[in-house]
Amino acid sequence: MLRFLVVMTLAGCSIVTAHAGTWTPERAIEIVAGSAAGGAQDRTARAMQQIWKDRGIIKIVTSVVNKPGGGGAVSHAYLKQRVGDAHYIVVSSPSLLISHIMGTSTLNYTDLTPLALLFSEYIVIAVREDSPIKNGADLVRRLKINPASVSAAVATARGGMQHVTVGLIAKAAGADVRKMRVVVFNSGGESITAVMGGHIDIVATAAANAAPQILNGKLRVIGVAAPKRLGGVYANVPTWREQGYDVVASNWRSVFGPQGLTAAQVAYWDSALSSLVQTPEWNDDIKQNDWVNNYLGSAASRGFFDAQYESLRAVLSDLLAK
Repeated sequence: MLRFLVVMTLAGCSIVTAHAGTWTPERAIEIVAGSAAGGAQDRTARAMQQIWKDRGIIKIVTSVVNKPGGGGAVSHAYLKQRVGDAHYIVVSSPSLLISHIMGTSTLNYTDLTPLALLFSEYIVIAVREDSPIKNGADLVRRLKINPASVSAAVATARGGMQHVTVGLIAKAAGADVRKMRVVVFNSGGESITAVMGGHIDIVATAAANAAPQILNGKLRVIGVAAPKRLGGVYANVPTWREQGYDVVASNWRSVFGPQGLTAAQVAYWDSALSSLVQTPEWNDDIKQNDWVNNYLGSAASRGFFDAQYESLRAVLSDLLAK
């Protein structure tokens, strides 16, 4: 009898421990997007919502809540007010780190809980098809001789990842990044049009933005800022690393939760997000947009954001110096 009671007591403890170590949503979930409907973060958030629903990965109601403004600052501030509440997550981008580095926001990635790196949208450098800049070496040579002799189109703000990419190339060339001629456009489409029209020498843009103009013969990509070659129309385009310059830059998408989440809450999102990125629908979307599925869960993504912050701070200190 005593043995029976001991076994039952231990079993009871196991049940309690297992129950305490799990968490599931108790009410509707908000997927917060730092852009208006149709924007980059919004499209990612809605893809997540649809796949979770269709696949039954999340069985409770989810909604996408748009909080545009301040380069994502409004959405991050919204989440900061929900300390410890795992019913809220936000789709984020490098702007979270950049805004803090530039001093336009006091909120940093360390004020939230990292849940995942979803994918990377790598930046390419393109020129007009008949440009005398034939490859990465040509561009680096011109930057070394006279940085001001090269004009670069970026969107949509100074300090963004397109601007950072150009700065990384100039730094790799040993050029003074402060002397570059950088022209900021309101959209990626406008920046590409300026290069095709012969008004600007190079454009830094997302791979998906340049692809249509590559196919119609109006643009030529001279380097991809990715760790390894992309597929599709970029299969024959060398990375900057292949050309001898350690330049990697992307407009990645990530997911953060509020500060103060428990280990069980983080584990729930690790499961939901890892299931998401393994679905055919998600990977079809990745392929169509020339993105790279380099998913990292909560633990590994924190290290990624730490490294990104230091890298961005180093290049931005030069790019934005007066």
